[in-house]
Amino acid sequence: MGGFMTRFAFGIVASVVCATAGLAAEVEPSDVQFDEYGAVDVSLSGAPGDAENGKLLMNKGSGNCIACHEITELEELGFHGEIGPMLDGVADRWTQADLRGIVANAKVMFDGTMMPSFYKTTGFIRPGDAYTGRAAEGDLDPLLTAQEVEDVVAYLMTLKES
Repeated sequence: MGGFMTRFAFGIVASVVCATAGLAAEVEPSDVQFDEYGAVDVSLSGAPGDAENGKLLMNKGSGNCIACHEITELEELGFHGEIGPMLDGVADRWTQADLRGIVANAKVMFDGTMMPSFYKTTGFIRPGDAYTGRAAEGDLDPLLTAQEVEDVVAYLMTLKES
């Protein structure tokens, strides 16, 4: 009986260790590690993205990607911008790490881009304090949370040509 209990206890400990090893801590905006091209290999939230929530963020809230980009799959949502490139087939053109880097801070990959940095809190040139006409003080909140970045990337990874 002692052997069974030892194996049972070892199995529980091993399960807990494996489960917690798979969970990474959320990466703070100031700690995001971009590679030499601007890609981000590591999940910012430590959890998989939710493509359905990412699809919602493309049109609502702080994401609002279709204000600048066109996505045929979302044409029922009305006006799509033409400032940024069409996102149809984006998963065939970019890796998940590339897309994570672009969504987090496109300026690392594309110097001079107009695309906002969605996961950044410092280093802005002229941030305003809402609609007060005054400059913001201190760090700002990122436009998207770490999980929302992962959700948008998960949705973008569904946009394939075929």
